[in-house]
Amino acid sequence: MAATSTSINAQSPGLKTYFKTPEGRYKLQYEKTHPAAILHYSHGKAVSQLTIAYLKEKPANQAPSTPSTPSSGGGVRSAAARLLGAGNGSRALSFVGGNGVSRVVSGNSRTGGSLGSSIGSSSSQSTSNYDGKGAYLIFNAADTLFISDLNSQDKDPIKSIHFSNSNPVCHAFDAEAKDGHDLLIGLHSGDVYSVSLRQQLQDPGRKLVAAQHYNKDGTINNSRCTGVAWVPEGDGAFVVGHADGNLYVYEKSKDGTADCSFPVIKDQTQFSVAHARSSKSNPIARWHICQGSINNISFSTDGAYLATVGRDGYLRVFDFTKEQLIFGGKSYYGALLCCAWSSDGKYILTGGEDDLVQVWSMEDRKIVAWGEGHNSWVSGVAFDSYWSAPNSDGTGENVMYRFGSVGQDTQLLLWDLVMDEIVVPFRSCPPGGSPTLSSGSHSAHWDNICPIGTLQPSPSMRDVPKLSPLVAHRVHVEPLSGLIFTNESVLTVCREGHIKIWVRPGNGESTQSNSSEAVAGFASSKDRPLTLSIKSTTSSYKQPSAVLFT
Repeated sequence: MAATSTSINAQSPGLKTYFKTPEGRYKLQYEKTHPAAILHYSHGKAVSQLTIAYLKEKPANQAPSTPSTPSSGGGVRSAAARLLGAGNGSRALSFVGGNGVSRVVSGNSRTGGSLGSSIGSSSSQSTSNYDGKGAYLIFNAADTLFISDLNSQDKDPIKSIHFSNSNPVCHAFDAEAKDGHDLLIGLHSGDVYSVSLRQQLQDPGRKLVAAQHYNKDGTINNSRCTGVAWVPEGDGAFVVGHADGNLYVYEKSKDGTADCSFPVIKDQTQFSVAHARSSKSNPIARWHICQGSINNISFSTDGAYLATVGRDGYLRVFDFTKEQLIFGGKSYYGALLCCAWSSDGKYILTGGEDDLVQVWSMEDRKIVAWGEGHNSWVSGVAFDSYWSAPNSDGTGENVMYRFGSVGQDTQLLLWDLVMDEIVVPFRSCPPGGSPTLSSGSHSAHWDNICPIGTLQPSPSMRDVPKLSPLVAHRVHVEPLSGLIFTNESVLTVCREGHIKIWVRPGNGESTQSNSSEAVAGFASSKDRPLTLSIKSTTSSYKQPSAVLFT
């Protein structure tokens, strides 16, 4: 357990504080972490996950909220990454944070809440004067959820929320919440909470305030939460994945304590959907996805499709409204651990225990490329929708994507995907003859689009184009759990809850941005198309407005 670092890279001795890409150098701007003491209160280790939340200004017609009055929030971009830390000893001082808000840090302050109990005498921070506007990092470590100011260089979080009965293991923030409840928190016990992020910031205590409680004490499902996600444009609907292979659909507007029961699952190997018998029930539906754990869930930007990956090694893509399996495909070995959509909804990334990154096409309903470069399990993948493609010396337009991956080998890898270069591998082209496939015979993998609703076995690796990473950089000492791209930086998080912010080339001069710039810079992914046109003007790289790190 590493204590809070006192120098820029004290958490990671011997690691470089920068890495190079064709666009320039990414530099370690600052780090976030939690006090080492927090781990002593753990009820069992949980991998740290990281979410970015952007709170807009409160509506002008809304009175200043109090801990008992819900307030509205918005703006967000989250990704499955992981961690942060809490608490400044017993002290009192006033300072201005990176979001431009004056706040007071006071010792030994405790107030009532909806669950949990305070630990020790570590301080809570009075934030009752927050309007909430700004960019925040939300992460879990042990039995505590931490909230940190993204635009402050202070390593310590500004807020910690303690859970006394179980550990928080996953969370999600809603970009378009129509009321104050914009943050979901899933626990190891299976319990789920929805709360207002702004309200938590305003309350000086270390417990959740004004929380809505779902699946209380695991009455509906007592297996571990493995993922929570708001349905994009779903008017308050959200889904929760569990370690027993079930996924539940909830409506935020309904009472979370209403009685709800579902029929026994007859065949654990088959996908099935059951709806609640009563219109008052919450959850409203149960999807049985697979045998074994659902490891990650991800919605397409428009909310039309839901991707899941699981212990059985399959990616599954569903039409969410029709409750229909569109297609699925298997890893080359072992479980799949993570998945992510391109912002145009055309491609899906997966990573897992085969140490590979796979690219799947929604149009073809199959794997179209795989990448080799990690030396251990791939634990996080993400497209960089803020990256600007360099000019090419070709003619016409090509579609190009930039994405990143992190793994338990402590490395961040950066990849470029040029779709016009994704072709079926060939072994040779004899003079006067036709080229032959690398397998020596025609590959059925490329014959036709896979039929709707089928799970495909993994094709021969020789029949699928191979990608090599553009950059590989060891960014942490501990195994990594996730990464997130923002307009100005790339964030990496390790399983132990240490976060690093790597500033993009050209952004290193300013170490902080004001809250209005931060909120504007982090528009929701649906407003930033990932598909990039490369026009033929010059062959040299120009300075992009945003770049991915690896």
